[in-house]
Amino acid sequence: TLGSLCLPILLFFFLPEPAQKCKTGPVDLVFLIDSSRSVRPHEFETMRKFMIDIINTLDIGLNATRVGVVQYSSQVRTEFTLKTHARLSNIVKAINQIIPLAQGTMTGLAIRYMMNEAFTPEAGDRPKVPNVAVIVTDGRPQDRVAEVAAEAREKGIEIYAVGVARADMTSLRAMASPPFEDHVFLVESFDLIHQFGIQFQDKLCAIDLCAERKHNCEQICVSSPGSFTCDCNKGYKLNNDKRTCSMIDYCSFGNHSCDHECVSVLNGYRCRCNEGYRLLEDSKTCQDMNMCNTVEHGCEYQCVSTPGSYHCICPEGQLLQDDGKSCGTCKSANIDLVLLIDGSKSVRPQNFELVKKFVNQVVDSLDVSAHGTRVGLVQYSSRVRTEFPLNMYHTADEIKAAVMKVDYMEKGTMTGLALKHMLENSFSEAEGARPLSRNIPRIGLVFTDGRSQDDITEYAKKAKEAGINMYAVGVGKAVEDELREIASEPVEKHFYYTTDFTAISTIAENLKLNVCPEESQGEIEVKNPCACESLVEFQQATMNSLEQLTQKHIL
Repeated sequence: TLGSLCLPILLFFFLPEPAQKCKTGPVDLVFLIDSSRSVRPHEFETMRKFMIDIINTLDIGLNATRVGVVQYSSQVRTEFTLKTHARLSNIVKAINQIIPLAQGTMTGLAIRYMMNEAFTPEAGDRPKVPNVAVIVTDGRPQDRVAEVAAEAREKGIEIYAVGVARADMTSLRAMASPPFEDHVFLVESFDLIHQFGIQFQDKLCAIDLCAERKHNCEQICVSSPGSFTCDCNKGYKLNNDKRTCSMIDYCSFGNHSCDHECVSVLNGYRCRCNEGYRLLEDSKTCQDMNMCNTVEHGCEYQCVSTPGSYHCICPEGQLLQDDGKSCGTCKSANIDLVLLIDGSKSVRPQNFELVKKFVNQVVDSLDVSAHGTRVGLVQYSSRVRTEFPLNMYHTADEIKAAVMKVDYMEKGTMTGLALKHMLENSFSEAEGARPLSRNIPRIGLVFTDGRSQDDITEYAKKAKEAGINMYAVGVGKAVEDELREIASEPVEKHFYYTTDFTAISTIAENLKLNVCPEESQGEIEVKNPCACESLVEFQQATMNSLEQLTQKHIL
């Protein structure tokens, strides 16, 4: 009788070494065993054998599978942690030395203890190594288990629930990881618990899919018993497909404070400035760089800095030459000229013919050619129509013939819409405007006879900001404030007005003073000579002349 009682105990100490160790990836395995008073002594011994049978099949070691054991009843106690033993023989010895607590069944308390104490770095838990818990119990828990078990699973612990004899299936399912058919086991007695041991060994010793490269993970494969999960390197996040990774877009968090542009980089972000700006020492603020002060621009008259670039300008009455640096008169200077002519119904057909003659007078004053001055024509009323773009005609005769064939549109006066069209279309390279890098002056001339029916402010300003030199010519009911708003500085040199269409030919002659000063036939004043402004100008000119004569006489 004594021999028969000792035989099971001896078996625990002299288990045969398995023929082949389980060669899965590393696993951190914790047994959570019920040692309540309902577990009889011989049943507890069967539980010991169950644990030893399982670990005998595993590749034990600090760099392989680690094993810890926690027992519970009304209280919880760690028998040994994951980092306590590195050798199989030491683990078997420690399991055989466990003394049952023999109290109540506080399974929920035990799961929380396992989660907070057994699977911690201090207890030997390793990052990116699967956490597996095997809970063995023989009764119904005396506390709540569903919430704390769900929390443990959320933290990545894979839970197997093994119920024996009087165990409650509902509680087992509440504890275990899905799918339940792989993680929940209920046996009639402790004598049959070895059946679960065989099945569990099969799962734990399944093919290491990570080692076999059967995972399709883009960056990191994390092996688990019979399965795997994918992970990503630092600075990357796992995509919804749970396989591929994408770099974390730190700029999308909205807290970068970059002045211009935020650029996501691995594990962070950096700020970048737009062209023409430099990043200050705070690595966030951008400062405009005045290119005129940093390059040998070679401008004959004046250099004007723009974001990321610069261009040369010339004094009033001269135009920039082909080299983009020197200044000259109209015959030796090339320009891109777009005329916007008002074709509204208030102009009337006979006056529209005078407008066309006005356009041709302007063309006559220019040196038109494919490589010289280019001319485009746009008519507007309630809508806008390009009559011909800058790159259509290359001689003055071709342009003048095309002008005379233009049909009168009639209807409203949408000057703002016409300015928008000129800026976005007429001065595009697609319609023949030469690249800004060539520094060919761009000139826009607006001819109108009345108040605009839409707002002109936005695109009048944008046109000038884009470097277009704007002239405004008004006749009859044209509003002086609008003409001044369209005209470039100095306004008095870019704004013309007359009360009647028959006088616009004189404006065409006077216009030469600003575009082609050496070609002028003489200055012609078209403003009302009796106006206060004209009288003041006359008085000032007279005083200047008298002063010059006086100085000459004294000398």
